[in-house]
Amino acid sequence: MMKMKRQKLQPTAIIGWKEWIELPGLHIPAVKAKIDTGARTSALHTFSLEEFQADGQQMVRFGIHPLQRRKDIACFCEAPVLAQRRVKNSGGHYEKRYVIQTTAKLGAVSWSIDITLTNRDPMLFRMLLGRKAVENRFLIHPGRSYLTGRALAKSYQIKKRQKAKK
Repeated sequence: MMKMKRQKLQPTAIIGWKEWIELPGLHIPAVKAKIDTGARTSALHTFSLEEFQADGQQMVRFGIHPLQRRKDIACFCEAPVLAQRRVKNSGGHYEKRYVIQTTAKLGAVSWSIDITLTNRDPMLFRMLLGRKAVENRFLIHPGRSYLTGRALAKSYQIKKRQKAKK
């Protein structure tokens, strides 16, 4: 019988099964993400996805509605294409997706992640944070949510005009 070597765990942050995440490299101040250890790569909801060339580099331009059921709020992004991958979606069907790399920020932790771009309109979460993005960085508490806080949720609130007193 082969004996497994125990690995000493480094201190890591504990996150819930869903968290607000910032994607500063894409100028997305907040998006609610489901932490999905069943998904290898992270996925981001996109619409109006188009490929183009800039200085000989393959690029993508896309829109994102960062809040579910809010089509009035949109962010538009551009990023270099890292790769194209054949990915099995949640329905068990394969689709070809663009892969980009960007910076993610969750709580006090910032790091580089790979993200596939796809239309997640019918899904509850605009982003899945896959296991490659969280491994060796976070421990996931499956019974808790928003352990890094909810401050990012206010990123899209429109400030109400204060009525001038006469």
